[in-house]
Amino acid sequence: MPPRHPSAGRVWVPRLLVVDDEEGGRDMLSQRLLRSGFDVDTAASGPETLAKVAATPYDLVLLDIQMPGMSGLDVLRALRVDHSAAQLPIVVVTGRTGSDDIVEVLTLGANDYIAKPVDMPITLARIRTQLSRKRAEKALGESEERYALAVKGANDGIWDWRFDTHEGYFSSRWRAVIGYTDADDLTALDAWFSRVHPDDLARLKATLAEHCTGRTDHFECEHRVNGPGGTYRWVLARAIAVRNSNGEAVRIAGSLTDITEGKVADALTGLPNRILFMDRLGRLMDHARKYPEFHVVVMFLDLDRFKVVNDSLGHNAGDGLLVKVAQRLDTCLRSDASTLHLRDSTARDALVAGSTVARMGGDEFGVLLGGMNQPAAMRLADRIHSAFTAPFTVGSEEIFTSVSIGIAVSGESDLADGADLLRGADTAMYQAKGLGPARTEVFTSGMRKDARVRLQTDTDLRRALDRNEFELQYQPIVRLNGESAETFEALLRWRHPTRGMVGPSEFIRSVEDSGLIVPIGGWVLRQACIDLRRWQALDPANAAIRVAVNLSARQLAVPDLARQLGDIVMATGVSSNHVELEITEHSVMTDAVLAARTLEQLKAQGFRLSIDDFGTGHSSLSYVHRFPIDRIKVDRSFLLRGRGENDTEVVMRAIVDIGNQLGLDVIAEGIETQSELAKVRAINCQFGQGFLFAAPESSAAIEQQFGRWRRGVERRRA
Repeated sequence: MPPRHPSAGRVWVPRLLVVDDEEGGRDMLSQRLLRSGFDVDTAASGPETLAKVAATPYDLVLLDIQMPGMSGLDVLRALRVDHSAAQLPIVVVTGRTGSDDIVEVLTLGANDYIAKPVDMPITLARIRTQLSRKRAEKALGESEERYALAVKGANDGIWDWRFDTHEGYFSSRWRAVIGYTDADDLTALDAWFSRVHPDDLARLKATLAEHCTGRTDHFECEHRVNGPGGTYRWVLARAIAVRNSNGEAVRIAGSLTDITEGKVADALTGLPNRILFMDRLGRLMDHARKYPEFHVVVMFLDLDRFKVVNDSLGHNAGDGLLVKVAQRLDTCLRSDASTLHLRDSTARDALVAGSTVARMGGDEFGVLLGGMNQPAAMRLADRIHSAFTAPFTVGSEEIFTSVSIGIAVSGESDLADGADLLRGADTAMYQAKGLGPARTEVFTSGMRKDARVRLQTDTDLRRALDRNEFELQYQPIVRLNGESAETFEALLRWRHPTRGMVGPSEFIRSVEDSGLIVPIGGWVLRQACIDLRRWQALDPANAAIRVAVNLSARQLAVPDLARQLGDIVMATGVSSNHVELEITEHSVMTDAVLAARTLEQLKAQGFRLSIDDFGTGHSSLSYVHRFPIDRIKVDRSFLLRGRGENDTEVVMRAIVDIGNQLGLDVIAEGIETQSELAKVRAINCQFGQGFLFAAPESSAAIEQQFGRWRRGVERRRA
């Protein structure tokens, strides 16, 4: 709550002036200060600052040092001509935090400084400290009695310690923050140290000792104290020592500020952060252990395709989306209490009081629900999915996004404490995300086993290359007119030493997520070229054979990819125009500008290019003509789409017709039956691939069939 004005008795909203020549930094800081309850004005230059200060009585100035023309130091000098440090506190914002730099700004009259990048909890604490000091010093100028009242009513706790007499003073506010009362007899610093969190005590004492021995200009330390009710709170302690003629500290005085709210709140969204979430989760789990019928639910949420928003619209838009998502999640939770068929208003109030929506970091959010069962949690998840079908308006943009949700409910043997419960929800979310966007999954003990398998898989994958455990199999791409084949797609397989042959569906995601796809992808290309070189050397008739190799999105983002792949091909002695690189539609559309540049470079190296899984993303042929590609591979889902045969035919015919008009080969993927073959032949699709023609086979097996593939499948069958 804003403090009361000392003279008028009304609510006083401190007026701040934020000075920064950079619009982005100026606006971001001013908006956050506005949300913290301050009246904020801004200035973009030194002259504008001086004019505004002359016309308006500000309570504090936040002054950026680095400004063109009239620098922040010049502004500081000018302001101190007419305004003392007590009359107008000035807090300098600087990226230069060396001792000499700090001494310079303090010498010129700055009350304090804030280091860049700005930490909002610290910034708010220092602003409030300066405002408190300003009020206190004004009160002291009027009378000692009014000074005492100001200290007593200040939000900061005031403390003072004399080393010569070992006596100290601790204000009422200081006592309240630490957890003491005015009646407690406090005369030693141990009264403070005994309340400090054990993990923070050594650091607090060391920092205080450094200042008292003169190694630092001031004392400042964030730490936790065991406050009222036995709960730990975050505080910021600051002080300056008074020294004798020998430079020895004889007295130290300072402030203690409760910064818990800033430490446990997410600065961007205003939601609780992970620290507060885990604290509340621990309390609810303690309650659940006492009352077994009481269940705790954790929901872990992750935005789908959030990276695309950042990459396409910029990080400011991404931040704006996170703020909107936080608001919508909070609304969902609070409105959901009225739709969960709870028996009475008391139960609904208990749900809201025992619930928390928190930002866990990045684009991840957590929902904590006390006293709710799994069916109710699923209904809430459905409500969240429904809420996300509406677009988010960020600036002038409408953004559609969905969310993957994992749910864990206390009571499972694998979920013994809060950390287990959160880990279980995270595991379930990972499972949901792997099944596609906008999914919800509930944790089961089997998921934990699967997660361990994934971890072991990740570990084994890092050794697989060195142990030569990978191998390639090949599947032909067939010309449907005559059913001959000259291109063979290389498919990665993993021969695990204990699990046997492992299919790509079990490890490709891990390879992608870990970044191992880059070195493994290089190995695939090299091995495919080695096999191709051997095939071509077997028979001059094999000179036209090509291999097709998949490129992932991770590889596509590698700088100088075209040169690296060109070097691999050259080293194996084959021609790059006998190598076809397959890139998924999602990969090229994630960053179309980067993809176009990289594909042009690959094309200049002589590679043939194709778009794999076409039709599964959000692009269309109107985009594809921008890329220098030779082929598109239409996803198998188009063969299965629609209720009738005609539905599929219309969609695929349109793709084939437009592809032909653009001069592109069109390949139908996943042909498995004669009826599917008849469909694609009927719409004049030139090429096909699938188990109807051949299953993937080893290099040695495939090379025995080149003659028959050249003559065509029809003759081979005869």
